[in-house]
Amino acid sequence: MTGAPKICVVDDDPYVCGSIEALLQVHGFAVRTFPAAAGFLEQGDPPTCDCLLVDVRMPVMDGLSLLARVGESWPDLPVVVMTGHGDVPMAVRALKSGASDFVEKPFEPERLLESIRHAIAGPARRHAALEDARTAPFAVLTPRETEVMEHMVIGRSTKLIAESLSLSPRTVEIHRSRVMQKTGAKSLSHLVRMALKAGFDPEG
Repeated sequence: MTGAPKICVVDDDPYVCGSIEALLQVHGFAVRTFPAAAGFLEQGDPPTCDCLLVDVRMPVMDGLSLLARVGESWPDLPVVVMTGHGDVPMAVRALKSGASDFVEKPFEPERLLESIRHAIAGPARRHAALEDARTAPFAVLTPRETEVMEHMVIGRSTKLIAESLSLSPRTVEIHRSRVMQKTGAKSLSHLVRMALKAGFDPEG
């Protein structure tokens, strides 16, 4: 790959597109934005980008449908999915459908940059990351921490976990912190990927 890495951003919110474009350009990326999936698909075959950043919830063709099209036509094109709060189950489906990662809105700039850099790093590095995920130390979690982890991976809030397990929100927060610490997960999306690779199916 020569020159600045090219990132295509598909999101129907012009403010989001503009903010992401400004951020990525400052960090040396070349960026093209599209307000809809159709515009991205019409640009040519193959698409002229090194990574696709796509929002899940869009009219006409949503992010998961676009992900499926990309997987069929350009399986080597890495895709990072953007989700809103509460869309973790949808993000899990995206990961199972081949997305490189997902980031939750509103996201921290460094989190987005890390996800994109990882996606375009190449097959060898991504393979190594998957191997790390398969050996994630879920076995060291206590039974209660495992229960909390399962609720976290399907996107439930601290309040909902507390109600479901008859715990106080403070106790759940302590368990969440221990889950992240013991597994080495750097973010919720990282924990979801690790859980999937370890054989846990959030939709099962």
